[in-house]
Amino acid sequence: MSKPTFSLLPTFLGVRRTDIDADYVIAGVPLDIATVNRGGAREAPSAIRRASRMLADGGHPETGFDPLNLALADAGDFNIALGEVVQSLELIEAQAHPIKHLIALGGDHGISLALLRALKKRLSKPVRIIHFDAHVDTWPDSFGQKYGHGSVFYNAIQEDLVDAHHFVQVGIRSPVQPEVLRWTLEQGVTILSAQTVHEIGTSAVVERIRQSMGTHEPVYLSFDIDALDPSYAPGTGTPEVGGLASWQVQAILRGLRGLNFIGMDMVEVAPPYDHAELTSLAAATIIWEYLCLQDSVIEAVSKS
Repeated sequence: MSKPTFSLLPTFLGVRRTDIDADYVIAGVPLDIATVNRGGAREAPSAIRRASRMLADGGHPETGFDPLNLALADAGDFNIALGEVVQSLELIEAQAHPIKHLIALGGDHGISLALLRALKKRLSKPVRIIHFDAHVDTWPDSFGQKYGHGSVFYNAIQEDLVDAHHFVQVGIRSPVQPEVLRWTLEQGVTILSAQTVHEIGTSAVVERIRQSMGTHEPVYLSFDIDALDPSYAPGTGTPEVGGLASWQVQAILRGLRGLNFIGMDMVEVAPPYDHAELTSLAAATIIWEYLCLQDSVIEAVSKS
């Protein structure tokens, strides 16, 4: 590398390509008006990009794959309708729709509804989903807000955007009303709580996820940074103690190599509450790990 990482362009991994026609597109979604506790996630896209530049100086320690070998672009931030949740979701959906493989930098978790709507139009069927979070996000409303960030997957299931029988939530541990938890399980959702992950270990979690996702069906990854324990990710709007360690997340993601991932979002990073870029770096690294999984896609294409 000819430049030190701190002097790279302020894009994800310092990439120069900016068009939405790339095979993989990073886009920021700076919307955080659907939050119910601490705000600030609108500042996450730039913070995650800044932290990501440290990861731009080599390949993966296990596979050797360098995500910079992908046709990767950073298209900047999506437009939103300031102060308007419904209009913003419509704008996000329209901007996401033409992108082949989107990695979205939120923003609060409410943006995932728009991204899943766009995917449903592209796929013409519900998508299988892996969801890391401290919260189930299946409340019928968030303090009276239909499209609050705590209702994203209630709405997604109601709109048939996701295949609830192939929907795995990892890291759940927040307080939840019994009727909300019961409804979620009745839809077919698999919940692997943070305590379950701690008790059965990452290999068993990987096996449970792989059984649900299958090998060939399209899979979407939605990652709320509060899945991590606050000691690893203090900069988030609704921190919950007892969460996952960053090494556990890395181990689980690495075990999912070969799944047919078609997109992801990273949400709920709130830089105003971060310390020493811990949360932004964790978010950037998780995205980097996700991009490194795409080497299996390249291998499959080269063998065909």
